[in-house]
Amino acid sequence: MGFLSFLSGNKNEKIKELQSKGAIIIDVRTKGEYSQGAIAGSKNIPLQEISSKINTIKKLNKPVITCCASGMRSANAASILKAQGIEAVNGGGWSSLSKKL
Repeated sequence: MGFLSFLSGNKNEKIKELQSKGAIIIDVRTKGEYSQGAIAGSKNIPLQEISSKINTIKKLNKPVITCCASGMRSANAASILKAQGIEAVNGGGWSSLSKKL
């Protein structure tokens, strides 16, 4: 448990750091899921569309915090963004992330 809380602590610090840099929150759930509730001000780009939106995301010139329902899809999205040179962190599930913001 200590190791996991260590990882969680680092993620929370990274989220706060990116927030201070004006990060945008990208929710990678489907449009239907997003319409059921989301973080105010977040952008909905479903995971299946992330790769095709890389240039648009790069033009925003801001770090990204990804979220989804549980953290699995947002982890995948954060990896895709990082591989394209975008500063990104997986924020996990949108509901729990909203409590950290």
